[in-house]
Amino acid sequence: NISREKKKETMKLIVAALLAGSAVAFAPAQVAKTSTSLNAFEDELGAQPPLGFFDPLGMLTDADQERFDRLRYVELKHGRICQLAFLGQIVTRNGIHLPGPIDMAGDSFDSYPNGIAALFGDNAIPQAGLLQIVAFVGFLELFVMKDSANGAEPGDFPGDFRNGALDFGWDTFDEETKLSKRAIELNNGRA
Repeated sequence: NISREKKKETMKLIVAALLAGSAVAFAPAQVAKTSTSLNAFEDELGAQPPLGFFDPLGMLTDADQERFDRLRYVELKHGRICQLAFLGQIVTRNGIHLPGPIDMAGDSFDSYPNGIAALFGDNAIPQAGLLQIVAFVGFLELFVMKDSANGAEPGDFPGDFRNGALDFGWDTFDEETKLSKRAIELNNGRA
């Protein structure tokens, strides 16, 4: 009986040690603060929990503020494109299309399929129509949707496309609300 009690006690100690050891896996790790050039951007808008400043490809190693602003502009632009594409999918999949004909033959907007099938299906949009879409987007890119990083009048921040014309009440917000809205836009574009 003594050896049986000893085995029970040993087994309990082993189980307790295993539990304590596995609990360490869920404890927060101590991260050493290192001094690198990336720390120059750790307080920028977008360095948010849980990741903080995140540059996995090292694109900002030894970068200056101008390089950071350019990459932030590109991040915002691509995030906005993705958000609009997602919204377009939701709207057209819900059966909402522009009214009227899409071409001179009288085909309606809803006569074409939704999603990628509109580009590569049996009933795809004609190639001339796709070229018009690409040309229109190119025109917007080159001449309309510009910020100070691309030759427009300086805006308040990278990605500010108001260009002195569009406002939608932005100037009525206080600075804290503006920062919050910009952070929300960054996170939505990253999702």
